Amino acid sequence: MSKEYNVAILGATGAVGRRMIDQLAKSTIPIKSVKLLASSRSAGTHLKFRDQDLVVEETTPDSFNGIDLVLSSAGGSVSKKFLPEAVKRGAVCVDNTSAFRMDEDVPLVVPEVNPEALKNHHGIIANPNCSTIQMVMALEPVRRKFGLKQIIVSTYQAASGAGQAAIDELKKESQDYLDGKDMHEDAQILPTKGDKKHYPLAFNLLPQIDVLEDSGYSHEEWKMIHETKKIMLNDMNSKDIKVTATCVRVPVPIAHGESVYFTVEDESATAEDIMDVIADFPGDVLQDDIKNQIYPQPINAEGSRDTFVGRIRPDYENKGAFNMWVVSDNLLKGAAWNTVENAEYLVKMGLI
Repeated sequence: MSKEYNVAILGATGAVGRRMIDQLAKSTIPIKSVKLLASSRSAGTHLKFRDQDLVVEETTPDSFNGIDLVLSSAGGSVSKKFLPEAVKRGAVCVDNTSAFRMDEDVPLVVPEVNPEALKNHHGIIANPNCSTIQMVMALEPVRRKFGLKQIIVSTYQAASGAGQAAIDELKKESQDYLDGKDMHEDAQILPTKGDKKHYPLAFNLLPQIDVLEDSGYSHEEWKMIHETKKIMLNDMNSKDIKVTATCVRVPVPIAHGESVYFTVEDESATAEDIMDVIADFPGDVLQDDIKNQIYPQPINAEGSRDTFVGRIRPDYENKGAFNMWVVSDNLLKGAAWNTVENAEYLVKMGLI
């Protein structure tokens, strides 16, 4: 008889946490029990797992007694406080925050891209940033077949990347704009809650995601650069692939878009060759039929686990260079599903 697992979801009441519950319910993981954990403010909330009515509990270190697997998306400070406690009690944790991503001893994993990294875990596995996940999903089959020299990405990131409150703020601002009211009073969260100024996202674009560093890059851009290198090359500072990013928040509720410019080592590669390897890669869906105006759109990606890729075309000015357009649901493949999928791989590989 196969082992069944006691699973805890930390941050269960958040936008990603609720989707983790749904994705776990649909997963292949043999489950004995599920415990839902959150802050004292959310304790007592009732949520469904399959046909069970579960009560959310306040998180304490002892919440992890008897737990085999923790799926976490409760914020970096919460992860740093509680996940080491869970590991002490024998659990394996998959964390969807930035708390451990750049820790050398913590694998940063997109299962289709670098599953072997899971073998090096010491109790914690990190989920990459949502914008990084969909980009490496699109580029990994290209890298494997033709090599990668450089990536230049511009993101078009949905409000939901900043949580449910940011979606609610976007909707309120949009209605105020249509009613002829001042939107600025509604702006309390974006571009990032912890910064000094806040601006409306409705009918606007914000070229800042996360805090702005002294280097001139936002922390989101820094994450995309270094996470990509760690995932693909197992070295966050590798010079073997050059990566740069510009990250922009756009007035879309769910699903990020990315314009990706990349150069390959094999200059004989054609756009058709690149389409073929992407179409064959698990988790990627090629949507590239320009005669019929078929290309990825956030409104169509919402609710899907897949990464959608299209508008693949060569740069006729530079041999071996190409453009593509990538879209994925940032709350699913970019967060909840990638977390649960990592857990599925841990079970399949006998690592938990």
